[in-house]
Amino acid sequence: MDSRIIEIIINAFWDMLKQGIVVTIPLTVISFSIAMVIALVVAVVQVANIKVLKQLARFYVWVIRGTPLLVQLFVVFFGLPSIGIVIDAFPSAIIVFSINTGAYASETIRAAIESVPKGQFEAGYCVGMNYVQIMWRIIMPQALKTAFPPLSNSLIGLIKDTSLAASITVVDMFMVAQRVAAATYETFILYCEVALIYLMFCTVLTKLQTYFEKKLKD
Repeated sequence: MDSRIIEIIINAFWDMLKQGIVVTIPLTVISFSIAMVIALVVAVVQVANIKVLKQLARFYVWVIRGTPLLVQLFVVFFGLPSIGIVIDAFPSAIIVFSINTGAYASETIRAAIESVPKGQFEAGYCVGMNYVQIMWRIIMPQALKTAFPPLSNSLIGLIKDTSLAASITVVDMFMVAQRVAAATYETFILYCEVALIYLMFCTVLTKLQTYFEKKLKD
């Protein structure tokens, strides 16, 4: 390995890490936060068994889980302008990642809620609570313990999926790797290097997941 390659590796590392901190991480955090709101609403609608809303929720989950994430990105960023709706790359990525992750997470939350014994609802009604109070004070805290591990996995999966945002011109760390690779022709080393940075981010999230799982069990 000559000095040229070492210089490319060092310079590219800091450029990719910078974009990871200022683009990839914010994209992941914002998208996941919105996705959790979507997921909670969709899950509660299904559990509450409000017929029309439940059918709409099931349709949303069916469509999103049945189509590729990359196609969804292309529909929003490249497709919508053809009907007069133009959205910048970064907001487009947030919209798509939020909607996509929200669909999967809603099923996780729904299953977690349904895993709580029905007697918990009955006990809540017996002490004078309404449906919202029962969900907030009794059901959700128990469901959270069940849902936390798979939701954490969804977050880890999302931070990797954000690499697809480069396909719609978002300048994240994978886009930086592509540009440097195109300029230097050192594709193998640079793509391995960006993979290592993703691995670093995911390792940190995995450690945090383990920590909070232990806290929930205490």
